[in-house]
Amino acid sequence: MNEYSMRWVRGHVEVYDAYGRFRFSADSEREALAELAEEAA
Repeated sequence: MNEYSMRWVRGHVEVYDAYGRFRFSADSEREALAELAEEAA
C-alpha cells in the first residue's frame, strides 16, 4: 500500500499521496480509510 497523509481542512479530511499530491477529500478519517482500502483492492 502506498503512503498517504491526511489533513483536516475546514471540517473535512483531505488525502495526499507520498509526493504531496491531492488525491481526494472525505467527511471523516474513517471514510478516507475506507476509500483507500477500496483503491487497494
